[in-house]
Amino acid sequence: MKRTEVILGLILIAVIAGAAIGVRSISAQEGLTRTPILKKDLEADPKKEVTMFIAEYKPGARSGKHYHPGQEFIYVLEGRGVMEEVGKPPVDMKPGVAIYFQSDPAKPSYVHEATNLSKTDGMKLLVVLITEKGQPLAYPAK
Repeated sequence: MKRTEVILGLILIAVIAGAAIGVRSISAQEGLTRTPILKKDLEADPKKEVTMFIAEYKPGARSGKHYHPGQEFIYVLEGRGVMEEVGKPPVDMKPGVAIYFQSDPAKPSYVHEATNLSKTDGMKLLVVLITEKGQPLAYPAK
């Protein structure tokens, strides 16, 4: 009987810890939506695909530290923010600014986080990714 109670107690602790970690990762991207607008195989390389999406940040929203598995092209459509890549100086983001990153899906080489600096206005980015087929839009980073 006591062994069952101990096991149930450990399971409960694991569930609570997992929920806390999950809430932390969700809240890091709260206020950010990624809306795919195009996904297409690359004719030049059938193992790769291109994905175009709009990233919309609510006022004050952050993306959380993450990386994309391939080549990423960013163009700021609206709003003002900052892009912070680990180990590099921050980049100011405003309409017309373009940014490029590249990372191997198995070994992230550019971990970054974008933040909308406005407390009243949203920020909108056009993002194009070129990746191996089947990769997610982003991987969270620690």
